Amino acid sequence: MEDHLTRTRTQKLLSAAIFLEIAVMASAPAFAAASSYQKQQSGAQMDLDGGTLRIQFWSPEIVRVTYAPGIKLPELASFSVVAKPSTVSLKRQESKDAFTLASTKVKVQIDKQTGAVSFWDPAGHILLKEAAHSREIARATVAGVFVTSATQSFDVAADEGIYGLGQHQQGAWNYNTNVGSSVKLAQANTNVAIPVMTSSKGYVLLWDNPAVTTISTEAPKEAASSGRFLRWSSEYGKAIDYYFCFGDGNIATAMAAYRTLTGQAPMMPRWQFGFCQSKERYASQEELLGVAEKIRSLKIPADGIIQDWQYWPEGNNTWGSHLFDPKRYPDPAAMFQKLHDQHFHALISVWAKFDVGSKNSEELNAAGGMFPEITHYVFPPGQGQWYDPFSLAGREIYWKQIRTNLFAKGVDGWWLDAPEPEINNMGFRTYKTPAGPGYTVYNLYPLMHSGGIYQGQRVATDQKRVVILTRSAYAGQQRNSAITWSGDIQATWQVLRNQIPAGLNFSLSGIPYWNTDTGGFFGNKEAGDGDPSNPAYEELFARWFQFSSFCPMFRVHGSYGLKPGKELWRFDDKTQAIMRTYLNLRYRLLPYTYSVAWQVTSEGSTFLQPLVMNFPKDPKTLNIGNQYLFGPEIMVTPVTNAGATEQDVYLPATGAPWYNFWTGEKAEAGRNVHASAPVETLPLFVRPGAILPMGPFLQYSDEKPADPIELRIYRGANGKFTLYEDQGDSYNYEKGQFATIPITWRESTQTLEIGDRTGSFPGIVNDRTFHIVWVSDNHGAGVDLTEKYDSIVHYSGKSVKIAAH
Repeated sequence: MEDHLTRTRTQKLLSAAIFLEIAVMASAPAFAAASSYQKQQSGAQMDLDGGTLRIQFWSPEIVRVTYAPGIKLPELASFSVVAKPSTVSLKRQESKDAFTLASTKVKVQIDKQTGAVSFWDPAGHILLKEAAHSREIARATVAGVFVTSATQSFDVAADEGIYGLGQHQQGAWNYNTNVGSSVKLAQANTNVAIPVMTSSKGYVLLWDNPAVTTISTEAPKEAASSGRFLRWSSEYGKAIDYYFCFGDGNIATAMAAYRTLTGQAPMMPRWQFGFCQSKERYASQEELLGVAEKIRSLKIPADGIIQDWQYWPEGNNTWGSHLFDPKRYPDPAAMFQKLHDQHFHALISVWAKFDVGSKNSEELNAAGGMFPEITHYVFPPGQGQWYDPFSLAGREIYWKQIRTNLFAKGVDGWWLDAPEPEINNMGFRTYKTPAGPGYTVYNLYPLMHSGGIYQGQRVATDQKRVVILTRSAYAGQQRNSAITWSGDIQATWQVLRNQIPAGLNFSLSGIPYWNTDTGGFFGNKEAGDGDPSNPAYEELFARWFQFSSFCPMFRVHGSYGLKPGKELWRFDDKTQAIMRTYLNLRYRLLPYTYSVAWQVTSEGSTFLQPLVMNFPKDPKTLNIGNQYLFGPEIMVTPVTNAGATEQDVYLPATGAPWYNFWTGEKAEAGRNVHASAPVETLPLFVRPGAILPMGPFLQYSDEKPADPIELRIYRGANGKFTLYEDQGDSYNYEKGQFATIPITWRESTQTLEIGDRTGSFPGIVNDRTFHIVWVSDNHGAGVDLTEKYDSIVHYSGKSVKIAAH
């Protein structure tokens, strides 16, 4: 009893001491006169009457801003940033009002009176400005602990589009449209917390703080002001630390700089861009193989199949064992080999939590790789612990366990379920990690978890590319070869509608790979209850299937337990025909999609490109969050209303007409059109100047080479496209084993040039054929092969020019 009282008194004294230290640290004014300017390599540091501000250029396009109370900045570890600062030549100026530092891309000013930082382009246009007197490191309490919070407000223009911030389910697109609205960044099922903001002005901002953070829009205090305040507030932070990325005013160049800062997205295997069949859950080896066999017998194009949870033995101490129930899965290795023989690739569900007392749990606990807290499950009933991916030993042991029990048996990819982590009431705040208390790293778990698996598999082999499907993400997770899905969503029209801005904002958060549970995870009675035989659901599913065919991953999933799922043959003939159309289109577009994947890896591009990304000078695009370009050429407008036969589509101003993909007809740019959209048709328009390579019909991605390629040319503007090829599923491309073919359309001379091929790889098609199609009304339109080509080119790697006629 005496020891307990002594410990209690000690804890109270420590808490009081910590609180006093925090009070002193947080008492300094956050904005004050900037003085004592100190020139630093690629930047500067200055005093702010009790605080310290540092400006550091990491490259001509990237600026880091750090502020903390006191005379010395604290050490700040970043889990998102992997780049190192380079030496940047700067022009420095001082006036009576401001200090100025400028690279060739960005100019930074520090107001001498307030210390507020502002960012300008080389032409002198304001991009972003810290609001005066809004920087604050304040006393706070989180999870019963005295801490400091970090807050910073920015002035943004009323007509500026603000995007990103992860994935959220409220249907919001431009976060700068509703004064008084807010977004909370806290990992949860269906909501993904990524502290990255993208602006229509062409900049990207990374708020480098993984604590729970709220971003809110506020009206300015000055009545005459037409701008807004955008307030970032993290519940924990000992400093304000953010990165500003800007290139030439285009979102694409800012995003490329951001990827340089936080890591490039590796190439996914070619099979990942096919179709993946899944349900919750295939419950036996016999069922899984039976579904795969029927897919092949019915000639349904597919590459992937997923084994969801509860494949492990029944009873206690089996969740996290990564073992198969021998009664239901008598020979897992033979099962995966059979799938491979049928040209399937298999993903499997793995969790980050373990039943208490399991062998894997004991190994992790013994090495300090498990959090000691015990959580209780609702379904299936039980109790367990979450492993600690912040611990190197935890990551290494976790990978060793899934490598031995799953990867060695033939698993091709990983489905990381509930990696937020799924701990009730934000309980992870109270956990202790090697990186600090849970409240300091609250949103980081999925980055660390996926990173351990990615790094483990990269060490194990360079012949199989990592594929991770995960329910949560954080800034920088693109470097872990991770695809995020939008969580356990309901099957309703409104939910489908909300997925489009959710996915587009996720894309503008810096991570290019995203998808949904096609048709919704949970059924909804008013929308057909997820029943493939219900006409109301058939229509919803058909529309969702169309949308998913133009997502980076094309996957069907839903919660059906031991009941039949959403395989193609469960639907009526009409819906089956629709599904086959978009499956065939997905596979015919593989040369295009795989080349876009190379743009993602090599240029920092993305798949889901909002209109504002490609047409920033068209003000109408700022608030359009239900349309997007899939890659640089194809505009997609999903239909999200029951019974629709037309869809309103805005065609951005391009200086030349767009093309209807299905008919080849031209449509005037810069206006709205009522596109025909019966349930069979997803409105697709192709931009003028587009070059669209289409391959053969396939049953799986590597059934045969993409030869010949039908090359559809959409005249009206200059265009260029680079066709990319490699072996499809190894990291040999990192060693230079790949090939590219530049293709250029010159509108003024009506000439197409297929340029010299660069590079090579084992299995390359050295001599190939291009079928050239000058798209026009009912010519080069739709999914089918064009019956009559305009020109046939036999290509052996040397430049060829073709004149249109």
